[in-house]
Amino acid sequence: MARRSVPILRHLLTKPTTPTLAPANPTRSVTYMPRPGDGTPRAVTLIPGDGIGPLVTNAVEQVMDAMHAPVYFETFEVHGDMPKVPDEVIESIKKNKVCLKGGLATPMGGGVSSLNLQLRRELDLYASLVNCFNLPGLVTKHENVDIVVIRENTEGEYSGLEHEVVPGVVESLKFCSERIAKYAFEYAYLNNRKKVTAVHKANIMKLGDGLFLESCREVATKYPGIDYKEIIVDNCCMQLVSKPEQFDVMVTPNLYGNLVANTAAGIAGGTGVMPGGNVGADHAIFEQGASAGNVGNQKILEKKKANPVALLLSSAMMLRHLQFPSFADRLETAVARVILEGKCRTKDLGGQSTTQEVVDGVIAALE
Repeated sequence: MARRSVPILRHLLTKPTTPTLAPANPTRSVTYMPRPGDGTPRAVTLIPGDGIGPLVTNAVEQVMDAMHAPVYFETFEVHGDMPKVPDEVIESIKKNKVCLKGGLATPMGGGVSSLNLQLRRELDLYASLVNCFNLPGLVTKHENVDIVVIRENTEGEYSGLEHEVVPGVVESLKFCSERIAKYAFEYAYLNNRKKVTAVHKANIMKLGDGLFLESCREVATKYPGIDYKEIIVDNCCMQLVSKPEQFDVMVTPNLYGNLVANTAAGIAGGTGVMPGGNVGADHAIFEQGASAGNVGNQKILEKKKANPVALLLSSAMMLRHLQFPSFADRLETAVARVILEGKCRTKDLGGQSTTQEVVDGVIAALE
């Protein structure tokens, strides 16, 4: 039987095409361009994290070593119950510019700040990017899903700017700058995407979400070759579960984007297979794109059946960001082939393979 060819996951890279009606001399932001670097090995800060984090980050290390990727890791122990991210970790990321991270558990309540948010604020990682797409061989209820959710990462509800006015009354500030709109349209332009949809609740939050829409509309005028739409967040959720193929690039304020990205990931095949990154002007952290809620799942940890696919694809995004597109292509193709041929299956892929079995399959597909 002839081997069926597996297309590279092109939605994770910028296609070398020339979109129409481009803006004049735009300022480029972080965008995963498929351009070759000088080949010099790059240092990457590695945070294995909590629970299943060390399992899936170790999977990435094994695959990177097998494919002789030109990266090496500086590993730091960071855990979600720490009072803050250690200074040496922040300095490492600032020096290396790039970090790969497993999940960090976030304590509920108690006044303990999320270390994930600390990292984003400290490094000004203002854009969260999650790719939600169908993988050949992974059966889902919807086909032709290829959505990029870009959400504001440091402002709005997640800025943590809240206080108790009087006992029993808490006030939280909500705001959003135009730079997330600029990032979304620039990403769409450089990746030859055709449509950007702004998700909002401006019918109720007339000032806060109204400002977000004003920013999106203003930026949209500079990209006339891209179709611009707006949708109220509750209608958006309904449309996502009924007709997700209508969406292309979605740009959202922080809280809505968290919900939309996880919904889109579930529709496209599960949070365990969706890659993502948190990026800013100078730094980037790559991690599982959507929250799986299983960082501390002891049953998965004990059986060593954590799904490494999402972080493997996130590491491919990282390789492209580091200007090693050929290595990114190889990794994406290997992961796609393993899923297509059904050789390695974790729980959300319909089976009970261990993390190591998935890793072994990807390494074999690299050969």
